[in-house]
Amino acid sequence: MHLTLLSYNIHGGVGLDGVLDLERIAEVVDDSGADVVALQEVDRFRREQSAFEDQPGRLAQRLGMHLAYAANLDDEPPHPGAPRAQYGTALLSRLPLESSTNTLLPCFEGSEQRGLLESTVVVDGQPLRVLGTHLQWDSETERTRQAEAIVAALDDRPVVLLGDLNTTPGSPAYRCLAARLEDAWTLVGEGEGHTFDAEPPPRRIDYVWVGGGVRAVTAQVLPSVASDHRALRVEVSVPG
Repeated sequence: MHLTLLSYNIHGGVGLDGVLDLERIAEVVDDSGADVVALQEVDRFRREQSAFEDQPGRLAQRLGMHLAYAANLDDEPPHPGAPRAQYGTALLSRLPLESSTNTLLPCFEGSEQRGLLESTVVVDGQPLRVLGTHLQWDSETERTRQAEAIVAALDDRPVVLLGDLNTTPGSPAYRCLAARLEDAWTLVGEGEGHTFDAEPPPRRIDYVWVGGGVRAVTAQVLPSVASDHRALRVEVSVPG
């Protein structure tokens, strides 16, 4: 069976024009036809920039999708009686999400805590591991340690890994993952596949990886001003 995946760093719902508009994010996801979506930089009741909103809850409700959320940052409420201020990653799925867990990744002193969010979806009777992550932005050494932890969590089961890795093809963190998984864009994408050009130089830092017999079929980058990243859409074939 074919499954459509989407990896999207939503920048807290703030677009290239500096406007907060979560509906634009929902439209990108909806128009993509994605069955499973991995989101990064997702706020819950966190800051004025995102209107102190439950972004993952609103998107799940708007899109009619199942939700798993990982709060890698979990801070005190902005004022007494308010919900805790959270920031992290999310998985949205048209298929039920089973056994959702979040594993904290290696974190150097002074860095932002990162995690590996995992759920399982069943595709025509075949369980598929879905992993979502967002690696450290300013240290390739730290990213590589985080990639090593992800690789250590892999086995022979069918799996997809989606996320903003903050690194480019050929880097140490990339090579670490490529030793166990296949980069969907390298397999079936056309052109440079840049997903981030808000700051020069344009680069490809958002990925969908496949393993355990999952096969990439198509890959495309979706243009939009809804975030400072572009969404990466990949269609895969799941074995079984």
